[in-house]
Amino acid sequence: MRNPTSLSRRNMLAATGAGAVGLTFSGLLGGCTQHRGTHLNFYNWDTYIGDTTLADFRASSGIDVRMSLFANNDELFAKLRGGNQGYDVIVPSNDFITRMAEADMLLPLDHSLIPNFRNIGPRFRDADFDPGRRFSMPYTWLVLGIGYRKSAIDGVPDSWKWVLDSDRYKGRIGLFGEAGDLFRLVFKYMGVPMNTRDPEHVRRAADLLIRQKPNIALFHDDDGQSLLEAGDIDIVIEYNGDVAQVMREDPDIDFVVPREGTEITSDCLAIPKGAPNPELAHAFINYLLSAKAGAAITSTIRYPTPNDAAAALMPPEYRQNRAIFPPPEVMAKSEYGHYLGEDMAHIFEDEMTRVRAA
Repeated sequence: MRNPTSLSRRNMLAATGAGAVGLTFSGLLGGCTQHRGTHLNFYNWDTYIGDTTLADFRASSGIDVRMSLFANNDELFAKLRGGNQGYDVIVPSNDFITRMAEADMLLPLDHSLIPNFRNIGPRFRDADFDPGRRFSMPYTWLVLGIGYRKSAIDGVPDSWKWVLDSDRYKGRIGLFGEAGDLFRLVFKYMGVPMNTRDPEHVRRAADLLIRQKPNIALFHDDDGQSLLEAGDIDIVIEYNGDVAQVMREDPDIDFVVPREGTEITSDCLAIPKGAPNPELAHAFINYLLSAKAGAAITSTIRYPTPNDAAAALMPPEYRQNRAIFPPPEVMAKSEYGHYLGEDMAHIFEDEMTRVRAA
């Protein structure tokens, strides 16, 4: 069994030494007959499924789920842009749902085949990145915040200032290395609209990061919780679920969403165009949205679940965890990052290259 404290939902696949892991597992197709000899291809993030979810699915349905792993949304998009290579269910983040839908890469969902959609909380049943949930079902939601070692930090670092615009923890700061996400957090700190399309805002944000760079230990690839746990850094921008994993093992680690607000992300279940088994893909998505399966997944990965029925099965230490579920006052200042088109994506990448080269 993999150690959940050492890997991240977006971790590179160093633990396996390969870009895909062939797994034969199982599950439940509620109300459907068994389909012996049939399999589904599931393209997912690493460590982003319950320990027995796929095995349980096969035991009930006779359907193998062969899960391959991708490291980031860019890899997922590139893999499918040239045509579906046999995947039935994929797990893009919210901005890539928009991007892939605009590129005609996703199959519209038949909601009549996903009755467990009723388990999803009201605020997740519609989304501005996918109106009417035409192409996606919510799997998790997550926020970026500050993970920190309490014994090394003076008080609670409740502003982006302490990682973006201060030498207070010089040489002990880790910043998130994904360009779009990092710039959106800088915009929050600067008081700029998070989904701005103004290249001047991006340039100013890059200038701020360049000024801060002498104080930064590293830009990490979403393994900030492991660096924090190992003592390589004392304060880091990271996802709440990742830090919540290591908080179970190390009581000196904590997590806060800064008072300026943050970026919300939602990872979603979708069916790519050209899926070999679209009907079974719908059934698999329906299973993942069931209360019991959803709770088992949540118990393993520790991310906030949009599934109210699954959350009701979770213990109080999960439902009342402020790292997993940040307080309403900061969530009110938080928002989804939008896909703003290829031109803005290139501007983010170019300015991030300038930051790294400075």
